[in-house]
Amino acid sequence: MKRFIDPIANATKILSGVSQGCLLTTKADGQVNTMSISWGTMGIEWSKPIVTVFVRGSRHTKGLLDKNPEFTVNIPVGQIDKQIISLCGTKSGRDLDKIKELGLTTVEPEAVSVPAIRELPLTLECRVLYAQQQLPACIKGDGVSSHYSANGDIHDNYHTAYYAEIVSAYVIEA
Repeated sequence: MKRFIDPIANATKILSGVSQGCLLTTKADGQVNTMSISWGTMGIEWSKPIVTVFVRGSRHTKGLLDKNPEFTVNIPVGQIDKQIISLCGTKSGRDLDKIKELGLTTVEPEAVSVPAIRELPLTLECRVLYAQQQLPACIKGDGVSSHYSANGDIHDNYHTAYYAEIVSAYVIEA
């Protein structure tokens, strides 16, 4: 069962969960993949509730997201098994089916082609409206030095920002 929520009314709870670590799940070419994220923003743009997520160019998730511009953000409610966030942040979906490895349960989505994950029940179903690769020259302050390698290739090291409409939001309940 799913309890539907207003994402804007629950923005504080959602962003708190993102900052603690959550999953970004994608699906393309018959493969479901998930990765850990802890960066994200929410707001209203183009009169729509949006979430913005950031994915490095080197991530397998980026290739899948570029093929299918839909994703879910899967946020823990209460305590989370830190092994989930750790494995999904350190292993690549190119080499390992992380969902199978962790024994995670996928749940049919409401409005997109990408499943939710039962173990991280607060779910945002999203469709990309706009994507923009971050430009090093436009990053001000200590962002470059503290989060990016000075020697990194822009295509592998810097992030692409995906601005996505939240088309459905809910909490998966037992």
